[in-house]
Amino acid sequence: MIAPPHEHFIRQALAEAQRAFEAGEVPVGAVVGMKGKVIGRGHNQREGLNDPTAHAEILAITAAANHLNDWRLEGCTLYVTKEPCPMCAGAIVNSRLKGLVFGAWDEQAGCCGSLYQLCRDPRFNHQVEVMGGVLEEECRSLLQEFFRKQREADP
Repeated sequence: MIAPPHEHFIRQALAEAQRAFEAGEVPVGAVVGMKGKVIGRGHNQREGLNDPTAHAEILAITAAANHLNDWRLEGCTLYVTKEPCPMCAGAIVNSRLKGLVFGAWDEQAGCCGSLYQLCRDPRFNHQVEVMGGVLEEECRSLLQEFFRKQREADP
């Protein structure tokens, strides 16, 4: 079972998402929690790094793996403001995370329950506990505000 406090860690992820928003990136943020502490952080940096893999989840997973000096993140939970895409869901499974908690559902690209449930697919050698919808409205609102501003800037 994924251990609480979910809201505390999602708020940390929201702070990372705000950093992305301020940098002109799609505002998604992520943190990896272990034993009540954040051991990895990330926010979207695709535009700034010109890297299609620079998603918040990937950067937070990499930071946590570096912190632990181990690619296996057993016993850790990833908290992210938006449901992960297929690439990130694959990284979540491959990093052996215990759990995933996210805020906003992504009906267009989400692969942790919306379009597909990659993290719980029994055909893989590792499954991840998944919980969606934590502080969903706050997470969704930040995304909606970002895209509203983008539309206003591009007449």
